[in-house]
Amino acid sequence: MAKITAAEVNKLRQTTGAGMMDCKKALVEAEGDFEKAIEILRKKGQKVAANRADRESSEGAAIAKVNSDATEGVVISLNCETDFVAKNESFVKLATDLADLALGYDSKDDFLAASFEGMTVAEKLTEQTGVIGEKIEIASFEKLSAPFVGSYIHAGNKIATLVGLSANVDGAAEAAKDVAMQAAAMNPVALNEEGVDQSVIDKEIEIAKDQLRQEGKPEAMLDNIAKGKLNRFFKDNTLVNQDFIKDSKQSVAQYVKSVNADLQVTGFKRVALG
Repeated sequence: MAKITAAEVNKLRQTTGAGMMDCKKALVEAEGDFEKAIEILRKKGQKVAANRADRESSEGAAIAKVNSDATEGVVISLNCETDFVAKNESFVKLATDLADLALGYDSKDDFLAASFEGMTVAEKLTEQTGVIGEKIEIASFEKLSAPFVGSYIHAGNKIATLVGLSANVDGAAEAAKDVAMQAAAMNPVALNEEGVDQSVIDKEIEIAKDQLRQEGKPEAMLDNIAKGKLNRFFKDNTLVNQDFIKDSKQSVAQYVKSVNADLQVTGFKRVALG
């Protein structure tokens, strides 16, 4: 049997992040072959991943990144099972590094197949599941392109947002960040009225009519009153129509136009944990 030194165990531990005893056992099994020991640990990770596949991973880190010319952004969430792991510095660094890589890919599947630290992203997640002992996964992957893209990450990495603006003008960076903060705080269902799914509209109208019937309003009046309530729903729940959180006297759309008369919000993405 190959003699395994403490230095070899420590090197494997530093490389993989696995526990001391796990590293020693892997090296013994691999008869001192370092690369084979890494593969053994990864296989252990695959076993752990399979065992924990049905576990809920509602904690983690949501990270937003924007490219150098601010025309494209990505927001991902690296999820785990416990808040203890989510707050770990190395876990947050992994999430940040993965978000940097994600900027170069247009879909979650392509991103998971991308090369990362000598393996694919998917394999890295499996490896880390074994190292950490919790289910680790990319739960969200959202891309956004626009003439100007800004981002915001809420304290604790629980919510991350992207906002697209129609032009890169003076003040665009501050405006995009402000609107991204708005999206994080107010959780709009869509950018504007046109973006609200018809099923949501139908449901809101039906709820409004039921409330009006309970109030004793005549059936003939229900449609008009319900439309008024629907307009209120749009104001409260669509990003550009919401009251701007920094100045409730104006809507988000009005705030953006105060920066530049021709400026508009073109889109947003919001990822939240839990």
